[in-house]
Amino acid sequence: MQEVPADQRPTPGPIAVLPRPEALFVDAIRAAGGEVAELSGTTRGLVWLSSKHADELARVLDENPQIEWVQLPWAGVDAFADILAKHTDARLPLWTSAKGAYAQPVAEHALMLALSLLRVIPTRVLAKSWSTVPEGRSLYGLDVVVIGAGGIAVELARLLEPFGVRLTVVRRGPELFSGADRTVTADRLAEVLPSADVVFVAAAMTTGTAGLIGAEELRLMKESAVLVNIARGGLIDTDALTAALAEGAIHGAGLDVTDPEPLPDGHPLWDEPRALITPHSADTPDMTAPLLAERVRLNVEAFLGHGRFVGVVDPGAGY
Repeated sequence: MQEVPADQRPTPGPIAVLPRPEALFVDAIRAAGGEVAELSGTTRGLVWLSSKHADELARVLDENPQIEWVQLPWAGVDAFADILAKHTDARLPLWTSAKGAYAQPVAEHALMLALSLLRVIPTRVLAKSWSTVPEGRSLYGLDVVVIGAGGIAVELARLLEPFGVRLTVVRRGPELFSGADRTVTADRLAEVLPSADVVFVAAAMTTGTAGLIGAEELRLMKESAVLVNIARGGLIDTDALTAALAEGAIHGAGLDVTDPEPLPDGHPLWDEPRALITPHSADTPDMTAPLLAERVRLNVEAFLGHGRFVGVVDPGAGY
């Protein structure tokens, strides 16, 4: 939770839920004491429930400059990058996202992908006869690198603790990450990749992190290393990854996100036996809806002056 400076606190008032109201979120607003009303000149808060209509959100904000708080639906806000860029220097509206709210299901999915690759489950699933090849590795005691230090990283660290891994967290700033054996800044990524057995990509997608894992980074990794991306597809250079997998430069890649997304039919990664691909399903609507509703409830309480906002977005940083 974050304390917002007094001059950046939004003025309480009616809250609109768009592009269309949904009962779960309307109920969450009312449970916090908020007033839900149709968009009008008195609207002060906006809960936006779609990542596919950024142009519509931009129009709503342009036509309603009185809106002082906007709740976005996902942890990543790259779909709204152009809108946020227009408000970089603006005191209001205050932007909040769902960052951290979906950490548990996403971290669970990331761990599943890593374990599946280490245990050669993609091969086992396709097998039609009993293999006599002794394949598979345990996660216990391995060197694990997590790129990113947000809610997903926090939850991953908790899930990894029973495995006794040696955990390195790569983050933007120098602050120590609780539970990690080592914390390094992003400019030192090349130092930690050569010893990594598993690399989880859990960073925010910004102009500075696009293509974070490219051909050079993949060359630094061990042939036995596993790479897992549950953040944004653009954090990894898809062509470089495709080539690395085809060459056997790394053991495997677990991808819940791709670039482009959806990954087109016929793309080489679909036929790559070292790739395990899930269709951006680490956090399905059934999983996320109640978590987002709770985030909305908490932020409505803060909007009304009864608590601190959660998931505050820095428009300049892009997350």
